[in-house]
Amino acid sequence: MREPAATPTIRGKTERPLEGAFSLSETDARAARETLERLLDDGSPTLPDGFLDRVERFVALLLEANRRLNLTRITDPDEVARLHLLDAIAGLPFVDEARPERALDLGSGGGVPGIVLALARPDVRWVLLDSVGKKIDALRSFADALELTNVGFAADRAELAGRDPSHRERHDLVTARACASLPVLAEYALPLLRVGGRLLAWKGRLGADELEAGARASDILGGRPPTIRETGLPVLGEHALVVIEKVSPTADRYPRRPGEPGRRPLA
Repeated sequence: MREPAATPTIRGKTERPLEGAFSLSETDARAARETLERLLDDGSPTLPDGFLDRVERFVALLLEANRRLNLTRITDPDEVARLHLLDAIAGLPFVDEARPERALDLGSGGGVPGIVLALARPDVRWVLLDSVGKKIDALRSFADALELTNVGFAADRAELAGRDPSHRERHDLVTARACASLPVLAEYALPLLRVGGRLLAWKGRLGADELEAGARASDILGGRPPTIRETGLPVLGEHALVVIEKVSPTADRYPRRPGEPGRRPLA
């Protein structure tokens, strides 16, 4: 059993930045790091030694790759710090609460929150899943450059991964940010979770209709009703986290074939 999460502290504010960041993006990466340091406080989750160095390097890699690939619309350093880095870090208390050994990040895109979480929680084995092969190739190159040894990659649709024996009901935690509406996301994620596992979803403003539809879908798929968890960070505005715990196995007929959850949500 894992040890309880340590009392939140901030480490690494005097670390020296890594050398070798891309010349076209290193200035913006440094600025994003400095903004993140200002946004973090003594109530922030524990971050491992070297995290700030490595997350700075990740931002440089992301911004450089974004010149060739459509990985993120957010490129201003202050917005990268707030809407990418701090937003991902805000989920760490709920990651720690779940105490996962295996976690999967749905629709990893440019690596947020997946890469950030893998850097922050190196004792968790992460799988980064995206249906776009070029994005997975970029993520693999980021992990190589960052010497991340706790990540694997899957270029696949969530509906197919949910039927793959290597992923179906194998994960303790599934994370997803800006991925789909809640009932669709539930059908993507719950087949991937073992009983007792949790979905952690980053959401913006969540209406009552979507929450109710998500609860109905979750019930069909073996989950509890979703609960909204506040980030406790006013700078993130209306961003919130939604948690769904899986309490019974998902019926064999789910997930449905690719595209069907989005065309005909369960609820």
